[in-house]
Amino acid sequence: MSKPIKSLFRVLLVEDDPMVQEVNRQFIEQVDGFQVVGLASNGLRGLELIEELKPDLVFLDVFMPSLGGITTLQRIRSMVLPVDVVVVTAAKDTETIREMMRNGAFDYIMKPFKVERIHHTLERYRVQQAGLWAKEVGTQEELDLIMQNREAAKEEVVPAPVYEEWAMSYDELPKGLNAATLKQVLAVMEQHGGKLSAEETAEGVGIARVTARRYLDYLEKKGIVRLVVHYGGVGRPVNRYELLRDQNDHK
Repeated sequence: MSKPIKSLFRVLLVEDDPMVQEVNRQFIEQVDGFQVVGLASNGLRGLELIEELKPDLVFLDVFMPSLGGITTLQRIRSMVLPVDVVVVTAAKDTETIREMMRNGAFDYIMKPFKVERIHHTLERYRVQQAGLWAKEVGTQEELDLIMQNREAAKEEVVPAPVYEEWAMSYDELPKGLNAATLKQVLAVMEQHGGKLSAEETAEGVGIARVTARRYLDYLEKKGIVRLVVHYGGVGRPVNRYELLRDQNDHK
C-alpha cells in the first residue's frame, strides 16, 4: 500500500566553521524540499540536536572540537538514531573515508566543493527516499533500484535531447526552481511516456504537488511540454502535461 511521499527533508549541520556553516546552509536550501533546521559546532551538540530536532539528514564535518565526526557518527549508530549522514570534510585519507562509509554515511563530500556536488547528493537522497516512502518493496529488483538511487534507470530512460539540451540550456531559472529537480521532472515524464499530471509527477520525483506544478508550468512556458485537458466520464477533468518530443511541435 502506498504511503504519502515526504515533501520536506529536515537537515542538521554539524560544522565548527561559521562561514562553512552558512555556505552549506545556502547551498542546501537552494534545493526545493530541503530545510536546515539546526546548527551545531561540535559533535556533542550535534547529538543533542539530533535527539531534539529529529532531522532526516545530517551534514557532518570530521575535524571538530569536543567530539570529532568519526566518533559522532559511531555514536549516532550505537544510539540507533533514525537519521542519515552526509560527511562534508577536508579529510582525504582513505582510513577516514573507509571508517565513515563503514558506519553508514550516505555520501562523502571533500572540501572544497562546488554547489553542484551538494545539489547532486540531495537529489540522490530525495530519489532514494521517494522509493522508500512511495510503496512497500515487493521484489529484490525494486530494492536494488532504490539502493542504487535509481541512477542507472534514469540514465537509460532519459534521452540526451531532453536531459541535456532542454534542461541544461536554461541557466536562469525562476526563484525557487533548480536545474537538478527540473531534470528529474523531465526524466520522470520520459520514463512514463511523456504524459503525466502534476500529482503523478510529484509522486515520481518525490516532491510536493504544488512544487511539481511550478516546474511543469515553467516547462509549458518554455514550450517543452503542453497542457492537455482530459475529460473523463465522471468527476472533474484532469490536466496532463505532455512532453514534446520535438521542440518544433509547439510552433
